[in-house]
Amino acid sequence: MSVEVSLQHPRWTELQARLMPHENVVAPLEVDLDSQTRFARGLLVLTDRRLLAWDPATAQWSDWALTADLRMQISDHAGVGSLELLNAERRLALWRFTLEMNLPAQRWQDLFTRRIEAGAALAHAPSEEAAETEYCPSCQAPLPPDSEECPACARELHQPPSTWVLLRLARFAKPYQGQLLLGFLLMLGSTGATLVAPYLSIPLMDRVLIPFQAGHQIDPYLVALILSGLFGASLVSWLLGWAKTYILALASERIAADLRTATFEHLLSLSLEYFGNKRTGDLMSRIGSETDRISVFLSLHALDFITDVLMLLMTATILFSINPWLALVTLVPLPFISWMIHLVRDRLRTGFEKIDRVWGEVTSVLADTIPGVRVVKAFAQEKREAQRFREANANNLKINDKLNKTWSLFGPTVSLLTEFGLLVVWAFGIYLVSKQEITVGILTAFIAYIGRFYGRMDSMSRIVSVTQKAAAGAKRIFDILDHHSNVPEPVNPVPLQNCKGGIQIQDIGFRYGNRAVIRGLSLDIKPGEMIGLVGHSGSGKSTLVNLICRFYDVTEGGIRVDGIDLRRIGVADYRRHIGLVLQEPFLFFGTIAENIAYGKPEATRAEIVSAARAAHAHEFILRLPQGYDSLVGERGQGLSGGERQRISIARALLIDPRILILDEATSSVDTETEKEIQKALDNLVKGRTTIAIAHRLSTLRKADRLVVMDRGQVVEEGPHDALMEKRGAYWRLYEAQVRRVDTDSEQVLPMLPPNLNAHTAQ
Repeated sequence: MSVEVSLQHPRWTELQARLMPHENVVAPLEVDLDSQTRFARGLLVLTDRRLLAWDPATAQWSDWALTADLRMQISDHAGVGSLELLNAERRLALWRFTLEMNLPAQRWQDLFTRRIEAGAALAHAPSEEAAETEYCPSCQAPLPPDSEECPACARELHQPPSTWVLLRLARFAKPYQGQLLLGFLLMLGSTGATLVAPYLSIPLMDRVLIPFQAGHQIDPYLVALILSGLFGASLVSWLLGWAKTYILALASERIAADLRTATFEHLLSLSLEYFGNKRTGDLMSRIGSETDRISVFLSLHALDFITDVLMLLMTATILFSINPWLALVTLVPLPFISWMIHLVRDRLRTGFEKIDRVWGEVTSVLADTIPGVRVVKAFAQEKREAQRFREANANNLKINDKLNKTWSLFGPTVSLLTEFGLLVVWAFGIYLVSKQEITVGILTAFIAYIGRFYGRMDSMSRIVSVTQKAAAGAKRIFDILDHHSNVPEPVNPVPLQNCKGGIQIQDIGFRYGNRAVIRGLSLDIKPGEMIGLVGHSGSGKSTLVNLICRFYDVTEGGIRVDGIDLRRIGVADYRRHIGLVLQEPFLFFGTIAENIAYGKPEATRAEIVSAARAAHAHEFILRLPQGYDSLVGERGQGLSGGERQRISIARALLIDPRILILDEATSSVDTETEKEIQKALDNLVKGRTTIAIAHRLSTLRKADRLVVMDRGQVVEEGPHDALMEKRGAYWRLYEAQVRRVDTDSEQVLPMLPPNLNAHTAQ
């Protein structure tokens, strides 16, 4: 719940009048249920001294001083969340909310706990900033002055990236160390060649031009020799520069490609839980744009930086060899530039990470909207989605503008300091010439070298920006690579040979975050048995299936297949024996044949056709323009729901699994299509251990056993007829569904033509 919404609460003005002098609101939280779980707008307000609460049931305010013995406990049950205020002796208050409020409530409770731990009961001295406090739109905590970073959300955000994270790219660079070494040697030679020209200006000035002005003849041989040296140095510098740029660019592109591949492969190895907390656009941005940014940094900016360092070292060596005192004067601006770089580095580092995050939000809006454009248009929500993009883009612009304030001042200031240094060198050099301690040629060469020295220093200062960008991008990538799957591979996997499909579930428990979904569930499924899972929405059916597929690991108990604990079997080895048919089948962009053979890419055309025939898909596939080679649109949009489902069944048939999972496979199609799919399913389930979820209980008549679930537990199990005779939970589900069907029929009947109504009544 955002702060803006809380500020619109009807009791907000009343709250302001209840605040003590100099008491500041830290974080408000609006709860949407009263103590009897009826919808009502309650309000909790955490200040720097107290906790205040408005109870809509009693229409009363309550408050508690923030003392060290207070604690706030959050929990949820059956779709209702609770916040309990407790002290050392008893519960002081209880507030309820729907799970839509769960995340804001967790953040608010976390902020409350940390304020108690920090001794927040002490009154704070009034400050001018307090009146202008801004709040985090996510968790309602106060933001520090001149910052978009929320302290309350700090645990969810990673630490600011360090430049040292770029050194972690070394393991990706190791295979190309030969190319990198060659590139470095070429860079060394190219940089050295560029320093020849200023040095040759000394004899050109002192032995040719100045003597000529004094009336002496020009030595053509000497001039030709000097000009040849200048031409040769330029040619060698160009040739070596081209070679080192090309070689290092090839190496950096390959490093970035390996990084991109490693990141994507590691991403695929992570459990579904990781993807549940991430947005598609953000992950696409990390693997795509961040690796491109690193590639550009390695191939261009890192190359420039190394060249700049070499140029500075070589130039400094030459300057000190020519005149040590003049060289020391050259270094006057260096401490100031170093201090400025240190000053802005942290701001740039955190700023670029924020930019990466908000750009991920922009990409996420695109990733949400473009695939769902049919729904957007169906509900005429184009303006709404455009507004979402506009807001995300405006936030991106805001963060960039703030960073540009720092960067726009930094660059010109460095240039000013280098110009000042050049002026000092001119002044000191003229003084030395007047004292005849150096010649005009030496001063000219010095100025040429100084121009390059300060130019490289200015370039090095500007590379701070791109380095911090690359560091922020590298950190976002390594955040993926450092994440360990919650479904780990066993150290010594046990091979699953000749899988029979027997599943033993022993007193398992599972939690989503702090919400218990499965509790003490036990079930024994025999090889080849068909089990039907039934129950109300939210009873834990799909979660149980996910645990059997090992998309998640149980938090308590264990699941065994053929007597082997799932956690001891290799994930890929186990899943090769599982066929999955979902309610919404997902097809990839490609041909019909490629989609059917997705689980078995080496399948022959005869095997693909055989699977399609068994899935009752062969006939409609032949009616397509290119048959099995017909392209389906993204996510199979070129096919109907029933056609996509039958291709999904063919895909499962082709791999010949021993364990079959059917998750609402016929719930979203019409009756005729359901009949076709049911025929395909009859072929699919033969001889396989099958676990089927269906809301239409009539589709589970052929199940050997029905398992009724409620609140994450098995409450009944047995054949249909036995459960109906028992008149328990299954009987109530069945009767409720029959009554709903009868009601729907009665509502449809009066809409039929009169003669058809009469005929039907007879």
